[in-house]
Amino acid sequence: MAELHVDPRIEHASTLPSTFYKNPEWFERSKDAIFARSWQWIGHQDQVKVPGAVAPFTLLEGCLDEPLLLTRDTQDAVHLLSNVCTHRGMTVCEGMGNERFLRCRYHGRRFGLDGAFQHMPEFEKVVGFPSPADNLAKIPFGQWGPFFFASLNPTLSSAEWFAPMMDRLGWLPLSEFRFASEGTRDYLVKANWALYVDNYLEGFHIPFIHASLNAAIDYDTYAYELFPSGNLQLAEAKGGEDCFDLPASSPDYGRRIAAYYYWFFPNLMFNFYPWGLSINVVKPLGPDVTRVSFIRYVWKDDRLEQGAGSGLDRVEREDEAVVELVQRGVQSRFYDRGRFAPDREIGTHQFHVLVSQSLSGH
Repeated sequence: MAELHVDPRIEHASTLPSTFYKNPEWFERSKDAIFARSWQWIGHQDQVKVPGAVAPFTLLEGCLDEPLLLTRDTQDAVHLLSNVCTHRGMTVCEGMGNERFLRCRYHGRRFGLDGAFQHMPEFEKVVGFPSPADNLAKIPFGQWGPFFFASLNPTLSSAEWFAPMMDRLGWLPLSEFRFASEGTRDYLVKANWALYVDNYLEGFHIPFIHASLNAAIDYDTYAYELFPSGNLQLAEAKGGEDCFDLPASSPDYGRRIAAYYYWFFPNLMFNFYPWGLSINVVKPLGPDVTRVSFIRYVWKDDRLEQGAGSGLDRVEREDEAVVELVQRGVQSRFYDRGRFAPDREIGTHQFHVLVSQSLSGH
């Protein structure tokens, strides 16, 4: 396959070619070259709230399909481990619960909650056993407040990856944010994952597609800030619309911020509103199908359904309809690449550059 190239100069650049969005080979190459090297949101500290808690899960099911395990040991330390037995590859932990140790039910191999090998029957004659290879692999793990992150092969630490968001919004009391099942849901989008990200990363379409959102924000002051691991779209509120009560320590103090839209390469979004946070995880299932998870954490109930953070289900359905039409469009024999609006598609251009660099090994 030919390598992708997107000019880093937006005024000269063309978009990713249409083949990227429809060729299964690009989808397969993206798994290790893009997704395995990024940081993924994996949950909340309440999943392993007390010592002895175990919580197995699959990282990016349908894409990476990596079996992992969160544990909290008796010393109250949290661990992220491979959930694959080092004997014959059996799943070690098969359900959430509270355990003193981990035991593979296939042949009885036992591990501590920190993943360290403890015991294996019938292995007395095995030379050079046990070795470090018999421990469950430890997976790179990160935390911001109550939120947990994982990466299979990171290029940066989680602290470095998320630093722009942590530094800018460090004043937020994340421990006060409660999980809201009533606003948490999955959407199945019949389109390539990258088309969904393309759409998220530009406010260019807001006046054309999202009438309610456009009524709440000041489109003329809509701003983009790029950083190495992603970008921020900063939306200011129109007069009379809800906005953050910012502390004097905030670099945005004095501005009427309606929303902070953070994106981290390639598929993770943190949307902060005066009422709280909507985390969006874009989960590729195939070249032309994507699951998008909206996970809601509410800070101030009395500000729900106000301003830019209101009607999110409607906004999502509007985006879904557009993205699915684009998926149909890129199948055309008459479309290959487009160009970028230099002031309005800065985030999408950055995404295309990062994709092309990742898939070229840079």
